[in-house]
Amino acid sequence: MPPESPSRATDRLDDDDYPAYTMGRAAEMIGATPGFLRAIGEARLITPLRSEGGHRRYSRYQLRIAARARELVDAGTPVDAACRIVILEDQLDEALRLNEELRRPSADRGDGDS
Repeated sequence: MPPESPSRATDRLDDDDYPAYTMGRAAEMIGATPGFLRAIGEARLITPLRSEGGHRRYSRYQLRIAARARELVDAGTPVDAACRIVILEDQLDEALRLNEELRRPSADRGDGDS
């Protein structure tokens, strides 16, 4: 496989969904343990991608989700409940975003019908 051009590699690292971080680095970045990352994976809050060697790899988006769960766990919330709260918060944010989008005049949405 030919090496990637520097600009392509940089583009991937700027991608919030690119699985750039190993489990150890991801845990360090959010102040947690690899066991915590495994636990929230088992609770299906996040599903890390796997490298060719089978190692878990995390994206920046997944790390933000994991960090929020860690905040809740640090405040005394059980891991399963923290995961459910984060999922519900994410669903609420998405519903509010869609609601706001639908409230905008159709010209702002690009529908073409006014």
